[in-house]
Amino acid sequence: MLAEQEDLAMIPSFHPDLVAGVATYAHELFAAAGELDSVYIPIGLGSGICGTITARNLLGCNTKIIGVVSAAANTYALSFQNRAPTPPNSAKTFAEGVAVRAPHPDAVAMINANVDHIVEVSDADIRDAMRTIFETTRNTVEGAGAVALAGVLKERDTLRGKRVGAVLSGHNIDAARFAEVLMGG
Repeated sequence: MLAEQEDLAMIPSFHPDLVAGVATYAHELFAAAGELDSVYIPIGLGSGICGTITARNLLGCNTKIIGVVSAAANTYALSFQNRAPTPPNSAKTFAEGVAVRAPHPDAVAMINANVDHIVEVSDADIRDAMRTIFETTRNTVEGAGAVALAGVLKERDTLRGKRVGAVLSGHNIDAARFAEVLMGG
C-alpha cells in the first residue's frame, strides 16, 4: 500500500479530523449567507453532513439540516428511519460519490441526533439537477455533486418563502458522460 511504502498516514473517508476540516465549508456558508431556514447536504460516507452539523451547532444556528441520498443507495435513509446502521438494498446509482454500501456507525449516530429528515432522490432527479446547475450557473458537477439540489427541487413546494442552502460538491465527471446528461440522457 502506498501509505506504508511512503510512510504516509491514511485518512479514511469518515474521520474526526476530516469532519473538522469539512466543517470549514459549512462555516463559510453560514458566514456568507447568514442563518438559513434549512440546508440540504449530500450524504456519501457522512463527513460533509457531519461537518455541517458541527458548524451549525458551534455557531448556535437554528438551521434545519436535511440529508439527501440516492434512492438507489439509501443506507443513510434506512439508518435514519431505523435509528441504527442499516445496509442498503443496493448501491447502484449514477451518483457514485453517494453509492455507500455500509454506513459509518459514528456518522449514523450524529446524523440521527441532528438531522431534520433525509430525502431520497432518483437518478433522473440527479440528472435534472445537474442540467439545472449547468443551465443556470454554467458550473459542471458530477452526480453526487448535484444530489443536494435534487433534494431541494423535490421539496421545492414546501420551501417557498424560506431561506435555503444546498451544498454542491464534486466536479469529477468525464466530458462524454456530462454531454450525455446535458442532452437528456
